Amino acid sequence: MELRFFILSVCLSAGVLAGKYSKEMNEQKVSKEGKTAVEFRIAKLNQVWEKANRMQLAPVRLSELHSDLKIQEKDELQWKKLKAEGLDEDGEREAKLRRNFNIILAKYGMDGKKDNRALDSNNLKDHDVREGDMFDDPRLNKLWNKAKISGKFSEEELQSLRREFQHHKDKIHEYNIVMDTVSRTEEIHKNVISTVEGEGKQSALHEKHSDLKQRMRDLNQGFERLRRISHEGFSTDNEFKEPRVIELWEMARRSNLSEDELDSLKEELRHFETKVEKHQHYQEQLEYSHQKLQHVESLGDKEHIMRHKEKYNNLAEKAREMGYKMKKHLQDITNKLSQNGLPHNEL
Repeated sequence: MELRFFILSVCLSAGVLAGKYSKEMNEQKVSKEGKTAVEFRIAKLNQVWEKANRMQLAPVRLSELHSDLKIQEKDELQWKKLKAEGLDEDGEREAKLRRNFNIILAKYGMDGKKDNRALDSNNLKDHDVREGDMFDDPRLNKLWNKAKISGKFSEEELQSLRREFQHHKDKIHEYNIVMDTVSRTEEIHKNVISTVEGEGKQSALHEKHSDLKQRMRDLNQGFERLRRISHEGFSTDNEFKEPRVIELWEMARRSNLSEDELDSLKEELRHFETKVEKHQHYQEQLEYSHQKLQHVESLGDKEHIMRHKEKYNNLAEKAREMGYKMKKHLQDITNKLSQNGLPHNEL
């Protein structure tokens, strides 16, 4: 009886998913002026965006979510065209899109699960936090505290190092999300996959496990780099400053690219680093503008509130636009590297 109920639930879920991917459900109505009346052209993405606004996510997190949803939207619209041409017969692209969507939900705390992976929050933690504990991993805290008192770093270098530590912390969080997603996929397959389908699905699971292994290797290499920098200081011949760009450059040097291709990529990474720095600047300005708006709102002057709200909204739009461009460029570069013998991390 329980097994029949479980299978019925899965069938109903599949029906809902089919609805989500249907043209009627996903493509929003267009106004007479030819402009969409909503933020995204896909209904479920609008639902996520509206929920995020109701949750009052921090401005920077909201901006990051907007970029992730824009990329998800672009990928889903591309998939619709491919499916119409009969190019996704095995459904693997659709499964990947669904997986990426679930990862976005988990990343921003909207998957209905209590998040024990230490998402960023504006609230104080329940337990006592020791002064200097900026990261959830004790190894990161230990390295960071040693670096701060070592005297090997200028104030500017400490800021760069802090960004590297934060980037590593984010990667740990993303790894946990992907691992959780893969575990749930395995459980579903164990319960409902038939013998005929089993072989193909096992292959897909094997690919996901390979992704997890690569992410773990990246984490280990990243931690080793942080350990080396914390003990020795920054090298004077560093090509780049931003953590994501440094990571991409090290990936490139481990790939099968020729010297000419590496030189070309190095130039592209310089342009990408400029985008990352601009995005960082907009995020800092957005956070400052939000704090200022809250202060003005507490004073109750309607004219001042409207003026600061307009400035804040304009800045938020610029931050989202720059965030999308930066993440899309990151995706393009990672795809190039994955075509040269390196696995592609989807997040």
